[in-house]
Amino acid sequence: MDKYELTKGEGRTKVNLMAHYMGSDLIVYLYNENAHIGAVAVGEYDHKEKRASTSVITRLGHKDDAVAQKAAHSISKSTRKPACVVAGIHLDNITDAEIDKILENTSSLVDEFITKGV
Repeated sequence: MDKYELTKGEGRTKVNLMAHYMGSDLIVYLYNENAHIGAVAVGEYDHKEKRASTSVITRLGHKDDAVAQKAAHSISKSTRKPACVVAGIHLDNITDAEIDKILENTSSLVDEFITKGV
């Protein structure tokens, strides 16, 4: 995989995933049309303990940490490789239904990436 790109959803809940390798490590971006750095999560797989852990940095006023953390954990656990996820999804006046749909779309993108992209 040189570069992997995928989109899920439509309209205001459309989300994109782009990924590539840095050496043998993965860098994954989750974003919408208002792309930015909202949160960065690093997932690490501990081969001795056979478990994944995640560290997150969130920018002030942003709420992208949940998306970044879940994605980094899932990707590193499944691939057993380090994964850095940069998440930046923003919508003005977002509704609860839109939040749910964006979370669903990002989860679907990550699952498809793990299954087909890596």
